[in-house]
Amino acid sequence: MKLKMKKIALWAVGVFVVIQFVPYGHDHSNPPVAAKPQWDSPKTEALFMRACGDCHSNETKWPWYSNIAPVSWLVMYDVKEGREHFNVSLWNVQKKNEGDEAAEELREGEMPPLPYLLAHPEARLSDEEKKQLVEGLVATFGEKKKEE
Repeated sequence: MKLKMKKIALWAVGVFVVIQFVPYGHDHSNPPVAAKPQWDSPKTEALFMRACGDCHSNETKWPWYSNIAPVSWLVMYDVKEGREHFNVSLWNVQKKNEGDEAAEELREGEMPPLPYLLAHPEARLSDEEKKQLVEGLVATFGEKKKEE
């Protein structure tokens, strides 16, 4: 039984080492900031960058664990998806930019996602900060009209 456990452990370590050579998730260069929105206030911008900026801007701060597969793959995927849907570094440049949904996503608790908050305690907003950010996002980007 011990021999079997050793083989499984060696196999797992081998797989872990091999997957570190998969290139996806290792490019941590941030594209240039092309254009920023006209924020309603510096406070809104600061709160946004604290809670949302890593995935929704080209100013991502890459944590140490973003270099270790398979976590690096998840981080890269989340940043890629976040930038595709809503990127404040490509404001009025990127065709699809769902800024009008930002306040609703935050209000409903869909953003920031729980796994991000667990890894980034600084992104947790107090109720007052959340209220300020929602108001600032509506003032900056507007609000999506609900379809009836």
